[in-house]
Amino acid sequence: MSFTGPSIGSGGRREAHEFGRTHVVRPKGRHQATVVWLHDLGDNGSSWSQLLETLPLPNIKWICPTAPTRPITLFGGFPATAWFDVGELSEDAPDDVEGLEAAAAHVANLLSIEPADSMFPHNFFYNVFIMLFFPFSFTLGLRFFF
Repeated sequence: MSFTGPSIGSGGRREAHEFGRTHVVRPKGRHQATVVWLHDLGDNGSSWSQLLETLPLPNIKWICPTAPTRPITLFGGFPATAWFDVGELSEDAPDDVEGLEAAAAHVANLLSIEPADSMFPHNFFYNVFIMLFFPFSFTLGLRFFF
């Protein structure tokens, strides 16, 4: 999946970014829950999938996507894997709304193929995601919902 959006420092110029590989750690027992684990700036899904595979949580399926490699304004345009562009570390910094929206859509797409009984209403992880995502969605007026 790819998306096109302006980077913070691009003056509105649109750039295409391709999401990296998604790594999946399948449950060793009965599939009861699904967690989408998003890595931090400059990391990837592979490193986290290796760690998550060692956890004693046999009924959880871990989905570890990799963010696109993109120029990061904070790093002077140096490319790194990131879910969205980071311009500066302050509360007043402009948000990369297009990058945030694309990342949220990518996660929604990954979850759309999961069995309903592994996600809602009893799944704690999914409820936490909804609890954090929906206020953000309504604040920004994002156009997609689960």
